[in-house]
Amino acid sequence: MTTRSLRFRLDIRAEEYLHYYRGSAREVVATTEDGVRVRFPASALQPHVSHDGIHGWFEIEFDANHKLRRLRRLAG
Repeated sequence: MTTRSLRFRLDIRAEEYLHYYRGSAREVVATTEDGVRVRFPASALQPHVSHDGIHGWFEIEFDANHKLRRLRRLAG
């Protein structure tokens, strides 16, 4: 199965992430370094939340059906 990956930067303050955590916002929309908009479930960010929020470069990997396979943090 073919996979595709995209890289983007996120800067979400802890207070802002509360909207995702509480469910009032279910999806995150980010713009990749190539200018492509990518949308994914906010729940995929939970392992990356710190007391400051979510900050850094990320890589998202999805399959040919656009199903999320992996989201990993690359650097701060």
